[in-house]
Parts: sequence; structure tokens; C-alpha cells
Amino acid sequence: MSVMVVRKKVTRKWEKLPGRNTFCCDGRVMMARQKGIFYLTLFLILGTCTLFFAFECRYLAVQLSPAIPVFAAMLFLFSMATLLRTSFSDPGVIPRALPDEAAFIEMEIEATNGAVPQGQRPPPRIKNFQINNQIVKLKYCYTCKIFRPPRASHCSICDNCVERFDHHCPWVGNCVGKRNYRYFYLFILSLSLLTIYVFAFNIVYVALKSLKIGFLETLKETPGTVLEVLICFFTLWSVVGLTGFHTFLVALNQTTNEDIKGSWTGKNRVQNPYSHGNIVKNCCEVLCGPLPPSVLDRRGILPLEESGSRPPSTQETSSSLLPQSPVPTDHLSSSEMPEDTSTPEEMPPPEPPEPPQEGTEAEK
Repeated sequence: MSVMVVRKKVTRKWEKLPGRNTFCCDGRVMMARQKGIFYLTLFLILGTCTLFFAFECRYLAVQLSPAIPVFAAMLFLFSMATLLRTSFSDPGVIPRALPDEAAFIEMEIEATNGAVPQGQRPPPRIKNFQINNQIVKLKYCYTCKIFRPPRASHCSICDNCVERFDHHCPWVGNCVGKRNYRYFYLFILSLSLLTIYVFAFNIVYVALKSLKIGFLETLKETPGTVLEVLICFFTLWSVVGLTGFHTFLVALNQTTNEDIKGSWTGKNRVQNPYSHGNIVKNCCEVLCGPLPPSVLDRRGILPLEESGSRPPSTQETSSSLLPQSPVPTDHLSSSEMPEDTSTPEEMPPPEPPEPPQEGTEAEK
């Protein structure tokens, strides 16, 4: 007797999540949809370091020290690890309100603001929240139907509210928020050191070769080195400048979004309630504080009624593949019995059920 087993399709929550994110590896990898500049970042780092390890490192290890390629490899691996960790992780996306929750929030807002006359603009949807004896406003997100937590903001590119939103970085292909900011900072810091390292030892390589064969001959023989020097020269200023700017923000426990809006400086003249007034404490909180877990539950399994369409059961799938045959009625209940269209005169007297035959069991 052959048994046909059909596995039910499991719908995971990441398949139904709103927003403009893309997921890979069954929801384990989460990125923005615009990933072209991220691929450019990978190409520049991998290409430059490949040329450096293939040509300059061997010569410098023999002429100067074998520690040069070892330290370069450590910086390269650390930069790649922090880049992928920043790009592939959840930055702190806040789930949207369910229909029942959104309706309850709307009722609360209407009860607080009252009925708005027709033609008048409704008052702003804001809640006041106190942090360190200072009032912070919680704004309502019309897309996610929630009051955003403090320091959260809605990313227009990913179409999601992100907790402690810093900015959307196309170079890493993801938002930078509470759950991946420390990895982003470590990435740009290690990339700055790697760029300075490769640029400096490329200059040393050209100088050592020029002592033997001349400067112009060295440039003719090593076009890869010239390309590396140009790439490092033009990227050095932006990467080092970005690292210095974020070092300043970390020391103040401030985000890029807050700095651009002038939340704690300028005309507002409001003191930052999240700063401890100490650079060391601020750095420890931002870079070494506990990392909150993701609240999305991307790989969770949706219930059958919420997954959109009900997958066919094993009995339905197997019966569609078998030829049509009379339905045995000995295992059906009275509510499941097929209707009989014969008249009372034509109906035979009830007979006791017979045991199923071998042929019927085989068909079943």
C-alpha cells in the first residue's frame, strides 16, 4: 500500500510584514530594497584589499616585516564582519498596530480631542512623556498607526518606524538604529583605519620601488598600486570625516536625526535628557549597553487563517491526484452522508454495513 505524504506550506511572519524591506535566508537576513550602493561598497573594499594583498603585501613582508599583511588582514576581516552585521540585521523596526489596536488608539484620540468641526484642521496627535524631569513629545505615525517611542522616527525609504533612528545609510543598505548603531560605528572606525593603513603602505611601497628602478618606472610597472592610491585618497576624507562626526555624536549620546533637526540645540535650547553629562558614560551606553532583542519575530509562524490562503490538506491533495470513485460511506457521520435523490418507494431497506473490501482500502 503506497502512502502519499504532502507537506503543508508554512507561512512565516516575514512574508507578510509591511514596509519596503527585503528578506533572505528564510527571514534571517533583513535589508532595504535599494541595495545597489551596498554592492558598490563591497566592490570597493574587496577590490582594493585584493590588490593590496596580491601585490604590495608580499613585497613589504619581505622588505620590512611579515606583520604588515597580518595586521591588514585583521582590519579587513573586522571591517567586513561589522559591515555585514550592520547590513543584515534588524535596526530596531517597530511593528505596526493591528486593526483592533489602531481602532482603540483612534477612539482614545477622539475622546481626548473631542469632535472637530468640519472644515477645521484637527489638532496634532502628540503625547507628552517625561524623561529625566523633562517633557518629551511622542508623535503619532499615520502610517504605522502608533505613537512612536522617544527618539524613534519613520524611515521614508524602508517605510517603517525605527527605534532610536539615526539615519538611513545607502552605503550599508539598511537603516541605522538602536540595534545596529554600534556595529555601524565600529564599521566606519575600522574602515577608516584600514583605508589609512592601505594608503600609507602603498606610499611606502612606491618609495621603496622608486629607490631601485625610479619613480616613473615604478608607476608604469604597478598600475594596481596607482589605482589603490587614488581610491584610498578620495575615500579617506569622507570616511574619516564621518567617523569623527559620529564620535562626536556618541560622546553626546545624540543621533544624526536629532542633530539635523536641532532637537537639543539651536532655537529650542532644550537640554538633551538622554545625555549623562559624561563622555565615558555616554560612550558606554551607546557602544556597550545591552542590545535589545528584535520585536518583529520575523521567523514566527502565522496561524492558518492569517496566512492569506489556506493550504490544502493531505487528504484533499491526494484525492485530487487519484481517479474518481464512489465515496465510501461507512466512515462518515450522519451530517456528512451524501444526499440520496431516490423516492421512498425506491429506497431499499437499511442493511448492516459490510466490511470494506481490499480494493477499496487500496484506493483509499
